Amino acid sequence: MSVKVYVNVHDLKGFSIKNCPVMEEPSGVLMCAPDHYQVLTVKNPYMRGHIGGVDLPKARRQWAEVKEAFDSAGCPVSLIAPTPGLEDMVFCANQSLAGTRPDGQKVALIAAMRHVSRRREVEAFEAWYAERGYRVVKLKPGGHATFEGSGDTVWHPGRRLLWGGYGFRTDAEVFTQVAEAFKTPVILLKLVNARFYHLDTCFCPLTPESVLIYPAAFEAASLELILKIFPIVVTANETDAVARMACNASVARSRTAIVQKGSLSVANHMHALGLGVCEVDTSEFIKSGGSVYCLKQLLW
Repeated sequence: MSVKVYVNVHDLKGFSIKNCPVMEEPSGVLMCAPDHYQVLTVKNPYMRGHIGGVDLPKARRQWAEVKEAFDSAGCPVSLIAPTPGLEDMVFCANQSLAGTRPDGQKVALIAAMRHVSRRREVEAFEAWYAERGYRVVKLKPGGHATFEGSGDTVWHPGRRLLWGGYGFRTDAEVFTQVAEAFKTPVILLKLVNARFYHLDTCFCPLTPESVLIYPAAFEAASLELILKIFPIVVTANETDAVARMACNASVARSRTAIVQKGSLSVANHMHALGLGVCEVDTSEFIKSGGSVYCLKQLLW
């Protein structure tokens, strides 16, 4: 199978999503309890004004609500033990990217985090995967490029295709290694709005044919790529995209969208596409720039 990285619509000549092999659904998700969660520094615009402002008991309740939502949707939750001193470890999307190769082998590609305060998180994830039979892959040594896991790399629903975001936390050049690790093509999208610093903050595939996005997060050439592949493109309004991080939703078992409560316009579109909608409150985590998708890692 091609492991090409596509960067513009001209590259897509001859490419069809129908030619991407079918890929099995995730078997569950990985989460990390927010025992040590807090906002200590400003790593993204959401964190401004929230240093020392996390209500931890409330965050624990909200995290438990998200966990229950995945379990109830038939997407069982596995847990990784939180490490003292790693306040952002709760955001399980960033330390790795999990998936399978065409031969069925489970792979975990380990992240290279941009912020020094988050680099120790990857050690625990690497050990967790190794103990469970995943092939653990790291970026080639000696480089300085960064890669923030499934925060910037999203699987296309039901197909062997990855979408990669770059511009703030992940560098474009790493995606040749991502494609090789999973033996899977990658379509690259450039992020241009600092508030949408990860791909998962502005890009949420809902079904194989539809995607939820916040258009102002992308450069024009990247929007062309999205429109070329997805027949249905749902756009979030600014309030839903920013205040509620609605594009950081997650679809479990291809049938239930888990999303920040109050995102009414987005929820209506999800219903119209035949998805069930489970609204949860992640307001304490939005203080750090994360919501539902950020709090979990897909597993196979």
